[in-house]
Amino acid sequence: MTDIPPRKLHGAALREHGYCIIEDLVSPALIGGLAADLDKPFAETGFSEGSFSGSETRRFAGLLKRSPNVAALVEHDLVLQIADDVLGPWCDHFSLNLTQAIELAPGAKPQVPHRDQDMWPCSQFVAPERAIEFLLNVMWPLTAFTKDNGATLVWPGSHRRQDEMLIAPEEAVVAEMTPGSALMFMGSTLHAAGPNRTALPRRGVIISYCLGWLKPYELPWLAYPPEVARQFPRSLARLAGYRVHRPNLGTYEGRCPSLLLDDAAPGTGAVDALLPEQEALISAWRNGAVGPDTLHMTPPVSPHPVMQSYDVEPADD
Repeated sequence: MTDIPPRKLHGAALREHGYCIIEDLVSPALIGGLAADLDKPFAETGFSEGSFSGSETRRFAGLLKRSPNVAALVEHDLVLQIADDVLGPWCDHFSLNLTQAIELAPGAKPQVPHRDQDMWPCSQFVAPERAIEFLLNVMWPLTAFTKDNGATLVWPGSHRRQDEMLIAPEEAVVAEMTPGSALMFMGSTLHAAGPNRTALPRRGVIISYCLGWLKPYELPWLAYPPEVARQFPRSLARLAGYRVHRPNLGTYEGRCPSLLLDDAAPGTGAVDALLPEQEALISAWRNGAVGPDTLHMTPPVSPHPVMQSYDVEPADD
């Protein structure tokens, strides 16, 4: 019997059900170190305000500067591979959307069921058959997640039922897991935190990735300004927003913001960051191969939302 590679195995479950639980993805020791690093921030953080975040819930972000253990979760190879499979077809590259620590205090009420992609209005205007995904979440428990202490509830298959704002509670499953395991779920998957009926807090960390052309939940350039991001490995800094998204999106002085991580020469001019298709089209236009009578835009055939498909009729000799 042939073993199925983890990327394919868990990716298939994610696409089929809208979520998957990967057991023992990292060592309990790594999570234990992270949990210890976050003890003080949890103690110093007040309860959230508002009907969504939860008045018995503590939340804080910017985790990459709070614990050196977070980077191993953000850049976990399998997580990034699956994120690339889910998000890669729809963007030039995906980016870090959020790093957030969450504590449900004893007595915390259940959270309203929701889909995280709804923070972006454009998600509401995409036809369901396009199956575009805007976001991938990864929940890492710091304490055991159980039915009694508010483990995340997910509605299997809800990513394919996006016209249903709410689905019957009995269809939800409880994502019970232990530290070291991870819950992955789509931005289109209906989910919620359950109630904490125990005498102890339930703690976890959520790390999410979004299409690189979207405005992220957490503004990385404020969470990790250049003097902080310079301490990151370059791959991590790129995930945290120090990378231009073609075409020419998210620049600084007309260039890739990664220049802020180096000693850039003063007065350096703008540099294009275009997709190959756009470079070819500009070249064809400059050479007279296309014009108003020869170039017609058609609906995109590529899943990449910033790519357009063009029909080019041969120019007259």
